[in-house]
Amino acid sequence: MPCVDMPVKELEQYMGRNPRPTDFEEYWDAALNEMKSIDPNVSLTPAEFKCPGAECYDMYFIGVGGAKIYAKCLRPANIQGKIPAIVLFHGYSGHSGEWFSHLPFVQAGFAVFAMDARGQGGRSEDVGGVVGNTYNGHIIRGLDNEDPHKLLFRNIFLDTAELAGIVMSLDYVDENKVYTYGGSQGGALSLACAALEPRIAKACAHYPFLSDYKRVWEMDLAENAYDEIGQYFRSYDPEHKREDEIFTKLGYIDIQNLAPRIKAEVYMITGLMDKICPPSTQYAVYNKITSKKMHTIFPDYGHEAIRTAQDLSFAFFTEEK
Repeated sequence: MPCVDMPVKELEQYMGRNPRPTDFEEYWDAALNEMKSIDPNVSLTPAEFKCPGAECYDMYFIGVGGAKIYAKCLRPANIQGKIPAIVLFHGYSGHSGEWFSHLPFVQAGFAVFAMDARGQGGRSEDVGGVVGNTYNGHIIRGLDNEDPHKLLFRNIFLDTAELAGIVMSLDYVDENKVYTYGGSQGGALSLACAALEPRIAKACAHYPFLSDYKRVWEMDLAENAYDEIGQYFRSYDPEHKREDEIFTKLGYIDIQNLAPRIKAEVYMITGLMDKICPPSTQYAVYNKITSKKMHTIFPDYGHEAIRTAQDLSFAFFTEEK
């Protein structure tokens, strides 16, 4: 079977390489307490995009640190009773997608909420002291601050959980049927959201990013999406004197460490030829999930659109079991 990483039997036993901070649980408990203390001040205004049978809105809410976070909101017209909802997350430096791309879920009876990650390609703010988007470099943002709560992805993870909580509070949403979905960074955020908001019922992740950073670096794949890790060492620690400290701090925003918190049913998809998010880093997450789960592998695919993956994921959310 083709593979750019370990053989599948080894992948199925692999439990990750990156260090986990000793105060990891306390760190995230404190972060969640901060998030829960915020008044989200949610606003909904009709969007310019129109579609027969659907209602479309621009949503904003206030996240940690006072950032204004944007999400597209779509729902079926003429809702009767409570309906399921799906919270969508995009790839690194991307945005919440075209309105059109979210309509299949609306047609299937879902409310849809597609979030823009802070400072990337959409409308959400990065309040780190600059105007406009900051696009990428988010993995290493805050590494040189003594307080690990300044890591930017900590706030992005919290934004996902805050949005899910807002969705669950809506009077037309069935809070027991709120799901998360995404690929790459979106896959990581789908799982992070499920870890930090334990009421999420289902989570689907295609080839999740933001896992097992040290493994990526040791495979000499700190390039492309992970390029900033290599660049950070080249610029700020060229002799790797702080290597253990840096990877341990990254452990706070490593989704493999959040995985045991997940209570949702999880569906993961992995391409064994993935050189962007190596299969071992994805299995490090999957193998730590203790809730109901399933995993589909595609031996000949890498970090790309995988044939049938969207159909399989749609069925995961829509089929009653």
